[in-house]
Amino acid sequence: MCGPTGVGVLYGKKKLLEKLRPMQYGGDMISEVKYSCSTYNHAPYKLEAGTPNIEGVIAFGRAIDYLLDIGMENIENYEKLMSQYFLDRIDEIPGFELFGSKKAKDRSCVFSFNIKGVHSHDVTEILDREGIAIRGGHHCAMPLTEMLEQISTARVSLYFYNTLDEIDYVIDVLKRVKEIYDKGEFLKA
Repeated sequence: MCGPTGVGVLYGKKKLLEKLRPMQYGGDMISEVKYSCSTYNHAPYKLEAGTPNIEGVIAFGRAIDYLLDIGMENIENYEKLMSQYFLDRIDEIPGFELFGSKKAKDRSCVFSFNIKGVHSHDVTEILDREGIAIRGGHHCAMPLTEMLEQISTARVSLYFYNTLDEIDYVIDVLKRVKEIYDKGEFLKA
């Protein structure tokens, strides 16, 4: 959501949060400290050890305001347009194997894929050399990767700040990946 890292939310029923034991200590999570014992504050404070990420939360609030100014519906509509555009072009890529639906209405603008015969890390390296940042690997979902019977996957993620021209550029480079890989050109410094 365009915000800083390190900001998160734990949402739960207060009755259940009260039952949780803190895993870190310090700051406002302690209600009272004595030489012989200490007592925890009430939830949610007992689960917030140390100094809160005040600047991160303020920055995240500004990011949310920014997104609301653009309009969440506008962002969603633009993402669907980009998703459909990307999906319409992937058949041009030799050996392209998409994981997930080929219908824009059934997905977000995140595309996990492989190019047959090319490791995802080689795909990311080739694109990196062309100024394109994508991810390659297990994406913190190793059981899913195994279920798909893959070693790893590459992933292109698009957002409202991307353009259709940038999608064209990604597609053009992906179209050359197999050729670059087969010729060993990506190994050259």
